[in-house]
Amino acid sequence: MTVTLMVLAAGVGVGLWALAVWLFPPKPSLAEILAHLEPTAATPAAAPSGVPPEQDGWAVRAGWPFIGLLRATGLPTAALRQDLAALGRSAEAHLAEKATAGLAGALFPSVVGLAFAAGGRPFPWTIPVTLALLLGVGGFMLPDLTVKADADRQRRAFRYALSAYLSLIQVLLAGGAGVESALTDAAAIGDSWPFVALRRALRTARETRVSPWVALGQLGADLQVSELVELADAVALAGTEGARVRQSLEAKATTLRVRQAQDAEADAAAATERMSVPGVLIAVGFILFIFYPALTSISRSF
Repeated sequence: MTVTLMVLAAGVGVGLWALAVWLFPPKPSLAEILAHLEPTAATPAAAPSGVPPEQDGWAVRAGWPFIGLLRATGLPTAALRQDLAALGRSAEAHLAEKATAGLAGALFPSVVGLAFAAGGRPFPWTIPVTLALLLGVGGFMLPDLTVKADADRQRRAFRYALSAYLSLIQVLLAGGAGVESALTDAAAIGDSWPFVALRRALRTARETRVSPWVALGQLGADLQVSELVELADAVALAGTEGARVRQSLEAKATTLRVRQAQDAEADAAAATERMSVPGVLIAVGFILFIFYPALTSISRSF
């Protein structure tokens, strides 16, 4: 009996550890981050149909056979595709992760219930079934929520970099540079991923003989960054009609900084409100701790 309980406890511990690794994956190393940001890194070859790429993890490999079924249901949605594009992730890998997370959440309560049943302490069948449904749906929706949160952070980081990019363009225009050269030279200064994306878009426009503001507008549409689309429209107006682009860019940069300051204040206010929750819980616990003996004595007296 002791050996059985030890085996069951070890199985539950391994399952909880796997769930914790899935919910809180380890942070990548500095070398991996630099390799991901390197603009000249070679693009991996496409995997054959029905075979997951070798660089993907075990979650993608486990859920890869279910991609066709999920695509038949209309997944991923258009909004989710835009978030995946902003993160540079493939829809196939995301669907595979959704399938793996949903199956893991659905099977985990069943495995625990069978383990306890084998140990002679079975649960009522309604408990594992209910938990399997709840955890299955939660695991299936968790990758979507994670992608949305990551995409929002990615877009916010791009807006901060775009503010600096606008300032650099203003400096170059004030120094007598042309519009196209100012766009290219300003994008060559930064090393973060937004500047890499800007350089890639401008290089693609140059190689395909497309106007740079058209490429910037397409990049803004792909990333769902309206400020970049507005920048492309302003530069296009300067390139086609000779408008005073410097004053327009200065106004847009000021508006963008004001908006970023407002977002930072809203985030600080939300963080302050969240900090009050632990204090309230501690106060409630303290009140219960103080009044519980008195309430117990009063209840026993009747």
